[in-house]
Amino acid sequence: MRKIVSKILMTGLVLCITSQAFSAQQPGQISPQQIEQFKRLPPAQQRVLAQSMGVDLNQIKSKLNASASVDPQQQTVQQSYPRGTQFDQFGQPVLADDMDFSPDVTDTDVKPFGYDVFANAPATFTTPADIAIPNTYIIGSGDSLSIQIFGKENLQYSLPVSREGVVVIPELGLFSVAGLSFTELKRYLSSEIKNRILGVDVVITLDELRALRVFVLGDAFKPGPYVLNALSSMTHAIFAAGGINDIGSLRNVELRRNGKLVNKLDLYDLLIHGDSSKDLILTSGDVVFIPPVGEQVTVMGEVRRPAIYEIEHNATFDSLLITAGGLLPSAYPSATVVERFNKQRLRTVLNIDLGKKTELEQKVVAGDYVRIMKTSDQFEQSITLIGAVTRPGKYQWRNEQRISDLLPSIHAYVLADADLSYGLVVREKDTGRNIEVLQFSLSGALSDPGSMDNLVLQPHDKILVFSNNEKPDSENLGLDYLAMTQEELHEKERKRAKDKHQERLFWSEYGTTGKGSRGTAQDTQRLSGQSIIDRTDGGRMEPVEIRGLALFSRQRLLTPIIEKLKQQASAGQPLQLVDIAGSVKYPGIYPLAVNTRVSQAMLAAGGLLESAYLGRTELTRSQLADGKANKVSVEFNLQAALAGDNENNILLSSKDRINVHQIPAWQENLIIELRGEFVFPGKYTIRRGETITQLIERAGGYTGFAYLDASVFTRKKLRQLEQQNLIRVAEGLRMEIASKVLAQNNSSAMIDYSQAKLLLNDLTKIEPVGRLVVDLSKLSSQQDIDVLLEDGDVLYVPTKQDSVNVIGQVQVATSHMFQPGLNASQYVSLSGGLKQQADAERIYIIKANGSVEIPQQNDNWFAAEQTGLLEPGDTVVVPLDSDYMNELTLWSTGTQIIYQAAVAIAAISGL
Repeated sequence: MRKIVSKILMTGLVLCITSQAFSAQQPGQISPQQIEQFKRLPPAQQRVLAQSMGVDLNQIKSKLNASASVDPQQQTVQQSYPRGTQFDQFGQPVLADDMDFSPDVTDTDVKPFGYDVFANAPATFTTPADIAIPNTYIIGSGDSLSIQIFGKENLQYSLPVSREGVVVIPELGLFSVAGLSFTELKRYLSSEIKNRILGVDVVITLDELRALRVFVLGDAFKPGPYVLNALSSMTHAIFAAGGINDIGSLRNVELRRNGKLVNKLDLYDLLIHGDSSKDLILTSGDVVFIPPVGEQVTVMGEVRRPAIYEIEHNATFDSLLITAGGLLPSAYPSATVVERFNKQRLRTVLNIDLGKKTELEQKVVAGDYVRIMKTSDQFEQSITLIGAVTRPGKYQWRNEQRISDLLPSIHAYVLADADLSYGLVVREKDTGRNIEVLQFSLSGALSDPGSMDNLVLQPHDKILVFSNNEKPDSENLGLDYLAMTQEELHEKERKRAKDKHQERLFWSEYGTTGKGSRGTAQDTQRLSGQSIIDRTDGGRMEPVEIRGLALFSRQRLLTPIIEKLKQQASAGQPLQLVDIAGSVKYPGIYPLAVNTRVSQAMLAAGGLLESAYLGRTELTRSQLADGKANKVSVEFNLQAALAGDNENNILLSSKDRINVHQIPAWQENLIIELRGEFVFPGKYTIRRGETITQLIERAGGYTGFAYLDASVFTRKKLRQLEQQNLIRVAEGLRMEIASKVLAQNNSSAMIDYSQAKLLLNDLTKIEPVGRLVVDLSKLSSQQDIDVLLEDGDVLYVPTKQDSVNVIGQVQVATSHMFQPGLNASQYVSLSGGLKQQADAERIYIIKANGSVEIPQQNDNWFAAEQTGLLEPGDTVVVPLDSDYMNELTLWSTGTQIIYQAAVAIAAISGL
């Protein structure tokens, strides 16, 4: 170890400290301080040091990469974008959460040029046996000659050149060959041998090359004497010394022979231009001297070889760019930034236009930091095509170019679900990049190229083609299923099922199942990354769930346009948005296009629904009068407006709101289902205002086995309300558990909040019943009491029952045959009696019709006679005593919380 440290000390103090740090630790165990020290060394020194310390170099490099990836000093600040939809370089809408922000190259990535080339030194410089010897090679002491004589006599010799420079050929004598070139050697010996032995041919080759002892000194990685072969050049000696350290010069490598300067080697000529003319062959005793590095300049940015370069005297920016490999096509040389130290050693900034010859000829100063800026990412003279088209992206703009030139065919250029009646052109109208919107119909532009729909395009226009689908593509088969095979249909269904499963898993993580409307609008916005659009009807804020929309839906593509129009609205520049509500396919907020009328607004909203009333439509707008803003309502005939009547086809203005009324008394098919003991059970279509009694009469009444007291009537709205209540209960319980955890003094009885939270999530997954308690017996006898039906209602009349259910904290929760005269306590006794944790004071009865009855009792409920007796189908519920919680284990604690909230629902569901 001391020998290793002593050698490393020759390279400087930093290397010594690093080697001591590594030697103090076992191989394979590397501290962060050692990593930082190792990172500062050149590659050649890293390799040699790792070998000497017995450390795996690949392991160190992996740690270097890992530390670089988490180094907070090298983390770049990512650009923040507003939430919502953006457009990528291909014109596709993307969310801010989905954007990939790649960090730019930092200054620490720039390294001195050329040093790593010499770090990969070969293990040996022994010349291969089959290498061709150059004719200019000078023969000297130590070389070995191979001489083959054949013809009249066949002889073969391997003869060394002696220290006196002679070679001795048996029977022929001495021959002085030192100082001869290889060509002269072959000519000389062949002539002499042929003169002395007649009738032979001679072949002379070099068998072995002599060894040279040279010195590599100066700022080499491992300076010292080295033994090389006779064909070695200056670069071989540098390789043998492990390369040049980080303060050595690559441009002024000197060759000294007999105390005199013989040659200067500029390694940049070799590395950049491939010129090895000055890489001279060494002789024994030569000294290769590496002086300290000269003046350096850093080149960053849009060049082919960003690095730190050593410059020559009087170097210019032109020569510097040639050394750096030239500019990239993405470079913007006119805005080159040069950081330079002035005479006071203060850093200054210079702006240089490297596109001009005069500035390219300016001198570079030592220490300059030259940054070649990148050209703008914006496109000039281009058009962006976005949305439901086959090839979205950037297109060349041409003079007098129109919509039909960019999209000449529907089938080849537009997707199958594209909306051909509504498209937008977003145009920059001034140097402030404020936008205006123009509306067009793609079908109109293609069917009549001379129509107003075939707009003349301008540079930087963005053309938006919308989809007719508002749901994600995985939920829309469209008409393509007609051309699908059975296997393709099955594969499509499997993909949809997989997507649904993943969606349920996602929502389950947040305590929901993704069914219906659950949680607050703020929670939905937080989870789905939605954008909120300010509606003008009463100041409501309606959430638009971006992630739940199709990629090219109106709301998704229009979100950035609406946000931009909101930003540029100011005093004197009204907000260019309109609100379309009522019986249209896609009600919502829309950009107000230039010269938009009512008929065009209807196309923007996807057209009218079947239920739209055309005779009377209301338009509400704001008008300024006497310095005040007043709301004015205008009624017009929508049918006449769609027919082109200018009096009714009103020109829209800022913040107008169109409300398309529904046909009076219009209703879609309202479906009600009757199950169980009806003469004609099934699904029925009802009229508005129809009651249960009227529907039962249409179904032929009840059968003789109907048990009216156990009927179950369920309603959609009640299910949704119950689900919302379950969520509120779960949130309240979650807060209560958290408070108990904070107030818990006994650490052994602490409640595990994370496990309790998982159990509470199960509460929100309970499917609500949505039951409305209806007494059918009273409805049949009292005609003045009835229930109006709603869409989705279900009425179930079971067969007569002969059982009573007992659930909750009893020994055996089960059902018993109905026995007339028995009360609740007696049925509890039949189930084995109460458990220790039962709450005897809160036992209640869920009647077969869904009503809840609390038995009347005296001081002792079980000792007193009950006033109400049970009937078939009733359920006795024995709840859990909440005061018993402190004595329960962790798991039972969470279980009883869920039980208290869900036991009643379970009882009703079991009917």
